[in-house]
Amino acid sequence: MPGKSIEVLTADPAEISTIHNAGYTGPTTGTESVLAEVLAGIVHVEQVHLDSHFFHDLGADSLVMAQFCARVRKRADLPSVSMKDIYRNPTIRTLATALTDAAPAPVPPPAPPSAEVPTEVPAPAGTLRYVLCGTLQLLIFLGYSYLTALVAVRGCEWISAGSGLLDAYLRSVLFAGASFLGLCTLPVLAKWVLIGRWNAGEFPVWSLGYLRFWVVKTLIRTSPLRLFAGSPLYVLYLRALGARIGKGVTILSRAIPVCTDLLTIGDDTVVRKDVLFSCYRAHAGLIQTGTVTLGKDVLVSEHTVLDIETSMGDGAQLGHASSLHAGQVVPDGERRHGSPAQRTEVDYRAVDPADCGTSKRAVYSILQLLNTLVVYLPLAMGGVSVLRAEVPQFHALLNPEPAAFTSWTFYLDALTASFVLFFGAALAGLLVVGTVPRVLNLAIKADKAYPLYGFHYGIQRAIALMTNRKFFATLFGDSSSIVHYLRYLGYDLSRVEQTGSNFGTEVKHESPYLSSVGSGTMVADGLSIMNADFSSTSFRVSRVSIGPRNFLGNRVAYPSQGKTGDNCLLATKVMVPIDGPVREGVGLLGSPSFEIPRTVERDNKFNHLESGDELHRRLAAKNKHNAGTAGLYLLARWVHLFVITLIAMGASDLYPSLGASVIALAGVLTLLFTVVYFALIERAATGFKALKPLYCSIYEPAFWRHERFWKMASVDYVEVFNGTPFKNVIWRLLGVRLGKRVFDDGCFFPERTLVTIGDDSTLNAGTVIQCHSQEDGAFKSDRSTIGSGCTLGVGAFVHYGVTIGDGAVLAPDSFLMKGEEIPQHTGWGGNPAREMRDNKAHLPARQGSNDTCAATAAGN
Repeated sequence: MPGKSIEVLTADPAEISTIHNAGYTGPTTGTESVLAEVLAGIVHVEQVHLDSHFFHDLGADSLVMAQFCARVRKRADLPSVSMKDIYRNPTIRTLATALTDAAPAPVPPPAPPSAEVPTEVPAPAGTLRYVLCGTLQLLIFLGYSYLTALVAVRGCEWISAGSGLLDAYLRSVLFAGASFLGLCTLPVLAKWVLIGRWNAGEFPVWSLGYLRFWVVKTLIRTSPLRLFAGSPLYVLYLRALGARIGKGVTILSRAIPVCTDLLTIGDDTVVRKDVLFSCYRAHAGLIQTGTVTLGKDVLVSEHTVLDIETSMGDGAQLGHASSLHAGQVVPDGERRHGSPAQRTEVDYRAVDPADCGTSKRAVYSILQLLNTLVVYLPLAMGGVSVLRAEVPQFHALLNPEPAAFTSWTFYLDALTASFVLFFGAALAGLLVVGTVPRVLNLAIKADKAYPLYGFHYGIQRAIALMTNRKFFATLFGDSSSIVHYLRYLGYDLSRVEQTGSNFGTEVKHESPYLSSVGSGTMVADGLSIMNADFSSTSFRVSRVSIGPRNFLGNRVAYPSQGKTGDNCLLATKVMVPIDGPVREGVGLLGSPSFEIPRTVERDNKFNHLESGDELHRRLAAKNKHNAGTAGLYLLARWVHLFVITLIAMGASDLYPSLGASVIALAGVLTLLFTVVYFALIERAATGFKALKPLYCSIYEPAFWRHERFWKMASVDYVEVFNGTPFKNVIWRLLGVRLGKRVFDDGCFFPERTLVTIGDDSTLNAGTVIQCHSQEDGAFKSDRSTIGSGCTLGVGAFVHYGVTIGDGAVLAPDSFLMKGEEIPQHTGWGGNPAREMRDNKAHLPARQGSNDTCAATAAGN
């Protein structure tokens, strides 16, 4: 269920109960009077009691109250109100008092010179520059495809020419080593030749400066060393790209920084997984580069964002699900959490150090290289070459007779090969993930600190790699089967209350054997179970226990020290607390989190479908529908592989006459076919109609069809087109109402046909515009509209029913709740998002000229 989230509190204003007039107390101040008048109009009652609770008495919810906030912001005689104000002050009396007594916003400390900005908005790029950039990107892609095809073909021919298995293996080792070295070296050479040293500054998207930036970024992020996150080799790679990184640094995030000369990391610092710290961002049609500085012994936890021009002093900590906005500085030894980060006394260090010297890091790196170059790559390359040369059937498959396209055996061979490969690999993979990690786990003890880069560290990394397979999570997710699959992996799921949607299609962990989820709990997509804790020298795995009767929203990182118990609602992108009492019977929203109602009257509308004979009947029907969806999912993926096999066989047939160019063409055709094929599959899943807003139970066929749409759609390939005009073409093909010259550096839309985006908008990496929500047994979807010239910051999350005015800015890592309306040319940020008046978090950071690329070589 891609991007599936939580329905924090939903309601239809028409269904909100009216307040009783008995004991009515009228407003006593002007602010109370106006607020009561506005709210009465929203909830359709004649008068609102000053002490009536918005949620408990009036039956309102976050969607209704977001409309209230938007209407208040349009009144010149009222101060601005945010959803956080609503939750903290849930009556007219307390809200009016809080707004009246609120002190003036404190003046922010002076920002670094690089964060000071002029206020003018740059002119949008012209269509000619947009088209020219796309054309050059296409030519570069075609040239690179031909070069890689030429090298691959020559290498395979050289391996096949070997005499005997030993000779073929040795040739495979040499070719694998040379290829690996070339793919790792090329990004480094390209960076130093095309860029030199990165400087803090900015340059327009779609310009020639941007083209150089895109080439280097693409090569860096497609390097095989990206797969070595958590290894000393990863740190060496960043140093080769110009980053200033001290000794004993551990980086677990696979989001490779791009402007590496602007990255400084001190000794013994730990950067955990899913941290975005690219040292650049896109803003209002500009690429802005800036420094990210981490001192010695710093801890940056999971699911965090470090914007440009941020720094953390020696010994500083940043908690999970947090962010530093532009200009924020964490002094030495201090701790921060939240988005944007604020001071806290919570200690996020959870594991004692261990003995892990330079020699251990060196040995681990050497063994990693040997495994890659002597085992994995030679077996993959040499195995194919040997099969092609020695096995007649395989040789015939990849070397069909001339004019084989007209023979039915050509297609039968492709059909047979693709069937055996696809379903054989699926069955073998399912067997491996359920057995091999269990054996490896015998060597790991819970709550024991082990040194990094030792035997146990390698075992733990292997367990995490093998048990986090996206294919199986997608196949079994959003159905009753996911419970059995997770138990098969090793999860402790207590006595399951089967709902047919206990988990979505995206859930990950460090150890499935230490992951517990209570009975009756439902989990949306994006759950990250943080079983492992790290220092610069050690790691420890611990049990993570999520209580019963919970509902977890989208993109929740749950730590082993999490302080939540029974019957909790954890909202989208919430920061799960690790301090204070165990929270039970409440909802938690925001980062840092605060309490909200667990549920409201509207949430009980479908309760009659969730028990007794009615549940059994509907659950059986849902299981049947989900089983059909899983079958269609497998069929669609097999057909995709079948056509790719045909393309490969055809290229092999034409290779003797056309050479390496036909292999390169086959690669391009495969990509084009993938785009068109999955667009057709996605459109067919909705009957070639646009999605419509929904409000229904998860036990209604309308929701089951929406689940089928999620599962059948495949948009992973879209990442290949990040930062190019071609991604806009694909989004339009998938139904997004997209304006002209939109810059998309890695945004995701789960419901494409419900999204509208205006001209010249800027969408940063990791952003999500999600037009649906779920809580327990209720599902709702609606449209979201982003105006022209808007900017969505890195890692921002936009919910359904949202309207963002032209030229507005949403800061990095923000969560814009459902129903919110952002006025034109304003800046919002935070989790939950609110208007940010100081502008430091969302306006551009600038240093140097606007007319020259910041990516200039030193001395040029």
